[in-house]
Amino acid sequence: MKRPWNLPNIPVYSLATYEGDQVNMNICTYVSAVSMHPKRYMVAVYHHTKSLENISKSKTAILQILSQQHISLVNTLGKRSGIRYDKQSYLRKKHLLEDWNGRNVLKNCAGLLELEKLWAKDAGDHTMFLFDVKSFQTNHDEVLMLDDLREKKLVSI
Repeated sequence: MKRPWNLPNIPVYSLATYEGDQVNMNICTYVSAVSMHPKRYMVAVYHHTKSLENISKSKTAILQILSQQHISLVNTLGKRSGIRYDKQSYLRKKHLLEDWNGRNVLKNCAGLLELEKLWAKDAGDHTMFLFDVKSFQTNHDEVLMLDDLREKKLVSI
């Protein structure tokens, strides 16, 4: 039997963080809308990662709601460290990046949210960030879900 926190089937996200014009992307499932007005999101970022380094030094990030076609990127974005591996070069070689609001993002995301950091709080093995939503775009509803990753045995939760 699954533990209570592993029961929900939730969307799979990637947080795009930036250092200058260099983008790094991860895989996030600890993500939640936490306010209707103003629109706010909470995103938990794993410790000792390039994503945490970047967002700690920056005020903005882009939350990408992944589409089902992104399932092949989960291992690269979620299991390879951006500290040791250049994810931007990989994604560029595969022609998987496009510009949105002046930033590199994945092509064909179900949705995109431009976020502005309000605060950060240590939350154990993750740091929890609260963000204001500055702008957003919805593209389609073919969202990659946690159960899709479970079916393909990409995660064990």
